[in-house]
Amino acid sequence: MSSPPPLTPLAAAVLHVGSPERVLQIGCGDGDAALFLAREFPTARVRGIDADREAVAAAAARVGLDPEGRVAFKVGGRRRVPYPEDQFDLVAAVDARPSPRELARVLRPGGHLILVATRGDAGGSGLRGRLLDRGLRARGFEEIAVESAGTGGFVVLRLPAA
Repeated sequence: MSSPPPLTPLAAAVLHVGSPERVLQIGCGDGDAALFLAREFPTARVRGIDADREAVAAAAARVGLDPEGRVAFKVGGRRRVPYPEDQFDLVAAVDARPSPRELARVLRPGGHLILVATRGDAGGSGLRGRLLDRGLRARGFEEIAVESAGTGGFVVLRLPAA
C-alpha cells in the first residue's frame, strides 16, 4: 500500500478558506505547495517564501510561462516576511512554525491561516507548539477547523475582521 501524498493535509485544509485573492506560502521549498495553491485558487496571486536561496531558485524555475505574474517566489524567513502589512487573504505554512507577530502583520483582517504538518500534529507538540498557540491566540486568531489528513494534519485559523 502506498502512502498518501504529502500535500493531503493542505488539500483538505483549503476546503475551509473560501476564495482568497492573495496567498502566501511560508517555507515554500521547491514550490510544491505554492503551485498546488495556485491551481486550487486559479484567480489568486500566490507568493512563496523560503530562507533557502537554492530552494527559491528551484521553485521559481518550476513556474514556467506565467505572463500574469500570478506565482512568484522570494527569499524570506518565517520571522521576517518580506511583504507589507495586510497583504494576504490566506497564509499557509507547511511544516513550518512562523512567527505569530509576522502572521498577524501580513494577513488582512478576516484572512485565514493554514498550519499544515505533513507528518504528525499540525499545531506542534511540546513547548514550541504551546508558544505558537499562545502567540496566535494573543493576536486574536480564532480556530476554524482542526483535522488529521493522510499522515499529518492541519489547523485553519481566522484573523477576525477589524
